[in-house]
Amino acid sequence: MILGITGGMGCGKSTATRIFEEMGFRRIDSDALVRDRILTAPECVAEAERRFGAGVIVTDAAGCGQIDRAALARVLFADEAKLRAWEDFVLPRLYVLWREQLEGDRAANWVVEAPLLYEKGLENWFDFVVCVASSGATQFARLAGRGVSHTLAAQRISKQLPLAQKIEKADFVLSNDGSTDFLRDQIKYLAARLV
Repeated sequence: MILGITGGMGCGKSTATRIFEEMGFRRIDSDALVRDRILTAPECVAEAERRFGAGVIVTDAAGCGQIDRAALARVLFADEAKLRAWEDFVLPRLYVLWREQLEGDRAANWVVEAPLLYEKGLENWFDFVVCVASSGATQFARLAGRGVSHTLAAQRISKQLPLAQKIEKADFVLSNDGSTDFLRDQIKYLAARLV
């Protein structure tokens, strides 16, 4: 079984996927794959510099250029066309990594954190889609706790499909306005019925 996890920014998708992992699912963390494998690849660094200039590149201790993710985010979230074009460059590379992992263990139950699941029409990748939902106030509080300003959080959230639409489309919805234990209880209940 392959579950796709979606939801709004700051709703707790990563927490939910880690809990599913505790329940025996294999986990794919898309954000980590992009951050650690895709954005660090030399061709990706070169493409970011070509598209957006030297302002999105920093030099590491070894003298190699690396993408400054905060600088890149400022450029992308200020310009819808640049954001969509960059997604079109990065996401196919992510899907290759998903495929490699999923095919590497076909017998496993998988949970895949897929923030742009509906925006990119990825429903057919998954047996079921689970949306992690929380109130706007909770989202903004969590993002503030990560050092994301209210303005930047609102800007990023506005680029995603509204959470209400994700809730409506999902097979299952997890409420994440309470404690982690409350979320864990919901996932334990759901997982017991799915596998």
